[in-house]
Amino acid sequence: MLHAFTDHPDSVGESYLEHMGSASWFAMTMFVGAAACLVHALLPFACQTSGSRRIKQLYERMVTHRHRVRQSQGAGQGFMGYAEGI
Repeated sequence: MLHAFTDHPDSVGESYLEHMGSASWFAMTMFVGAAACLVHALLPFACQTSGSRRIKQLYERMVTHRHRVRQSQGAGQGFMGYAEGI
C-alpha cells in the first residue's frame, strides 16, 4: 500500500514531500490562473494576460524543466493497478 504513495514521485525523481510541494505549487498556480480568467470573463479589461502567463509558467516548469527518471516496470498502472492517473 505504501507504494501507492511513492511510486509516482519516484518516477519523476522526487520524494513524497518534494512531490507534495510541487503538486501544491501547480494547484495554487492553476487556481490563481482560473480566478484571473473568471475576473477577465466578467471584466474584459482586467487580467488580460494573467491566465496565459500562468499557462506558460506551468508549461515551463512541467515540460521544459522535467527531470524524469526511467520508470520502473509496472509504473504507470494507476492506483493498485487500476485507474491510470489516480
